[in-house]
Amino acid sequence: MFTGIVEAHVPVLQVQPRGEGIRLTLPGPEGRPWEVALGDSIAVSGACLTVADLGPEGEMAFDLSRETLLRTWFGALGPGSRVNLERALRMGARLDGHLVSGHVDGGGTLVEVVDSGDGGRELWFEVDEGLERYLVDKGSITVDGVSLTVVRPEAGRFGVALIPLTLELTTLAGLEVGDRVNLEADMIGKWVERLMPPR
Repeated sequence: MFTGIVEAHVPVLQVQPRGEGIRLTLPGPEGRPWEVALGDSIAVSGACLTVADLGPEGEMAFDLSRETLLRTWFGALGPGSRVNLERALRMGARLDGHLVSGHVDGGGTLVEVVDSGDGGRELWFEVDEGLERYLVDKGSITVDGVSLTVVRPEAGRFGVALIPLTLELTTLAGLEVGDRVNLEADMIGKWVERLMPPR
């Protein structure tokens, strides 16, 4: 379980094909304590991945399955690509974002960037078919692992408003029109949908 509060963003060190999947190697964040152990769950740009190996200088390796590559934009990863990192939530810790499982529901494509005039930006996304039903005005959504609030959803399009600190601490500042992102809808909405009788 995660919160969508990104702790760091780092560049990809290596991507190695492994059958139908890949092995992804990332560095630990620079300039901050980063305790991580073999088998820990890490949200990597919103996808819950398991630490499969640790290097001598804090490098972390993750094995990504074919399913993970199909559900995310990670098939386009290469050395230098930047990803957001968040370690799993500890029981008793403060919940600053919203409840995030790290199970990516699908993707979205950045279609517009608007300068908000205060150092922030509005980003507008088109979502994959089927995800539009989870877009609730002022509801929560996770974009590449970042907990954000949905702004003015309409059909398959929605916006998010980013403050300067979010742009500084996450990979979202580097997005360009046409880029893909991982999306996870609010889990409470998904549970309500699942438990409601068919209409």
